[in-house]
Amino acid sequence: MPPFRFLHTSDLHLGKRFGRFEEETRIALQQARQDILPRLAALARDKQVSHILIAGDTFDTETPSDRVQRQALAAMGAANDLNWWIIPGNHDSAAAEPLWAAISSHAPDNVHLLMSPEPVEMAPGVVLLPAPCSHRFTGRDLTAWMDGCATTADQLRIGLAHGGVVDFGSEGGDGETISPRRSGLARLDYLALGDWHGSLRVDDRTYYSGTPEADRFKHAGRGKCLLVELAASAQVPQVETLEVGQYHWHDVALDLTPTTDIAAAMDGLLPPDRSEWRFHLLRIRATGWATPPQRLVLDQSIARLAPEFCQLDLVAEGLGTEHHVDDLDLIGLGGALRVAAEELMHAANNTATSQEDPAVASAALNRLFAYVQADSDAEDRS
Repeated sequence: MPPFRFLHTSDLHLGKRFGRFEEETRIALQQARQDILPRLAALARDKQVSHILIAGDTFDTETPSDRVQRQALAAMGAANDLNWWIIPGNHDSAAAEPLWAAISSHAPDNVHLLMSPEPVEMAPGVVLLPAPCSHRFTGRDLTAWMDGCATTADQLRIGLAHGGVVDFGSEGGDGETISPRRSGLARLDYLALGDWHGSLRVDDRTYYSGTPEADRFKHAGRGKCLLVELAASAQVPQVETLEVGQYHWHDVALDLTPTTDIAAAMDGLLPPDRSEWRFHLLRIRATGWATPPQRLVLDQSIARLAPEFCQLDLVAEGLGTEHHVDDLDLIGLGGALRVAAEELMHAANNTATSQEDPAVASAALNRLFAYVQADSDAEDRS
C-alpha cells in the first residue's frame, strides 16, 4: 500500500476564556482559537492529506457554549474533503454526555467521534485504536486495551490517546499515566497523544502534537501540529513539525546593570518585523540593577510600544534600583521634594529593616522621579 499521511493535533481548547488578559487581548486570542480549524484544514490540503486526528481537548470545558460547538462543527463540515477523528480529553471528557450528544446530533458526515475504545478502520489498511477519556480523572491507563487488540499483519495500527506519559518504574508514576512503552507493547505504528501543549517526541513512534494555537508563555513561539507519514509497519514514521498558530508567545529575560543602554537592550528583544507585532505576546522579565533614569526609560518604552503588540508586559519583581545622590539632583536641589527624596533614598538603602520596607521606598522614589521628569518634559513642550 502507498504511504499513509495525516495531521496529528490536539488541545484546541475551543471556548477558552483567557480571563487573565485585558478585554482586547482576550477577544483576539479567543477568535484565533476558533479560527484554528480552517487553518488546520488549509494546511492539510497544502500537505495533501485527507485525515486530521485530534487527540483530545477539542473544547476547553465540558460545557462550551452552543455558539462554540456549532461554529466548530461548521468549520469542520466546510472542509468536507477531510476526515476529522476526535476523542474526548480530560477537559471535555465523555462524562459530559449533553456535550457529546449535542455534537453527535449536529456533526457532519466527515466528523468522526470516537467515544469507545474499539478499533475503527479509518482508511483501507489503516486501523485507528482510540482511547477516549471517560472522565476527567480516570485512575487508569486508558491505552492498555490496545495491547490485546488484534488486527491483520498488513494493517497499520495508529493509537489516539490523551494524557501524561511517565515511566511506571519511576517515582511519581500513577495508575492513569500512559505507559511510555505503549507503542511497542501494542505494536503501534504511531501513537498520537494529546495533553501536553508543546510538541514532544517520546520515542520513534510516540509523539505529543502540542496545541495548534499556543495559549501560554510556557511553550514559546507559535502553535504547532505534526505531519505524519507511515509506510510499512517495520519502518519508523516520518514526523514533521509544522507551525500553524497565529500568535507568537515569548517570555524573555532582560538582565540590567546601571551601565546598560536601555534603548539598545529593548531593541534586541523586539521581533524583527514590526508589522507583525500585533500577533506577538511578549513578556519581559527584568532582573539585575537599574538607576531611576534607566527605570524611567524602560517604563516609557513599554508604554510606548505596548499598543502595537497583542500583549506586552514587563515583570520587574527581580529588578532592583541603585540610587545615587546625583539622581536626587534631577528631582530637586532643595525644598520639600528634595527632603522627601532623601528620606526615601535612606529608607531604600536601609538593610536593617524588613525586606519589604526598602522595596516600597525604592518604588516610591522611582515614582517620584518619574513624576518630576514628566512635569519637566511638559514644561519643555509648553
